[in-house]
Amino acid sequence: MPRSPDVRRSPQVLRRVGEFGWPVLGLATVLGAWALAAAVLDVPEIILPSPADVLDAFLRVPGYLLDEAMGTLLVIVLGFALAVGAGLVIGVAIAASRIVELMFAPLLVAFNAVPKVALAPLLVVWMGFGSQPKVVMALLVCFFPIVLSVASGLTSTPVELVELARSLRASRAQTFLRFRFPGALPQIFVGLKVAMPLAAVGAVIGEFSAGDEGLGFVILQSGANSDTALAFAAIALLGVMSVVLFYALVLAERTLLPWVRETTSQR
Repeated sequence: MPRSPDVRRSPQVLRRVGEFGWPVLGLATVLGAWALAAAVLDVPEIILPSPADVLDAFLRVPGYLLDEAMGTLLVIVLGFALAVGAGLVIGVAIAASRIVELMFAPLLVAFNAVPKVALAPLLVVWMGFGSQPKVVMALLVCFFPIVLSVASGLTSTPVELVELARSLRASRAQTFLRFRFPGALPQIFVGLKVAMPLAAVGAVIGEFSAGDEGLGFVILQSGANSDTALAFAAIALLGVMSVVLFYALVLAERTLLPWVRETTSQR
């Protein structure tokens, strides 16, 4: 006997509810453990404020925190966008030429190993205070995963697709646009999703060294003023922004690449 449409839809509905319900349950578990630890251990607020203290700090100056968050958000988005552009160009160059890969891949690895915090004062000397050094710092922190994912994706095209392109007498540009680049997009999105939270880290590092605004500046000033709850509120707001930006990329991937979920074992 065939099942009714409602019965067939019920697993999908439950899956959708779970996608939102489990993260909420995880957050509630972490907040509950945090509040319990702060209460049982009787930790002073200056060392570990409770979730209620953090909420009170946010409600004390919500407009101020949201304004600073918008400044940080702009730095993150600009730095990430520039990193995507630079990463695509460099990744394509490395994938297209073995000589370019041999010449510059070791330098990229070495540069990625340099602590970016050490570069922050130099960026201030070169660019002065303002948004430029913060955007560049966000770019520097997050662009290596993008380069790596682009180069790896473009060089891992299945051999049968390349042979198909040759049999159709496709030019090199046509092979790239119709076979290599579309096939590399799932891996490129992996690099983008890794890079997005790193852009937030880079933005905060830049605000520590070169800014008089942004959530990084709020965290720095709050620590200096022993207002730990306000620092935690700024950190929590930064985390929320990072999660929203990350899942915006997930949504973009699902929208642009619907075939990935249908042809792979993704849950």
